[in-house]
Amino acid sequence: MVDLTGARWRKSTRSGSNGGDCVEIADNLPGVVAVRDSKDPHGPTLTFTPTAWAAFLTTARTTH
Repeated sequence: MVDLTGARWRKSTRSGSNGGDCVEIADNLPGVVAVRDSKDPHGPTLTFTPTAWAAFLTTARTTH
């Protein structure tokens, strides 16, 4: 399990401004990028290596 105690969460730039479906990302921890649902900050969190996260973003940007 990854320790996310020091995570600094920020809302995705692709999230809407209506307070609804938002994704938060913490990329300040060494070796991990964490993703969570802003409506459930104590709920489950997905974690990725920085390389896997970069690959995801590249794919998402080119298929959108």
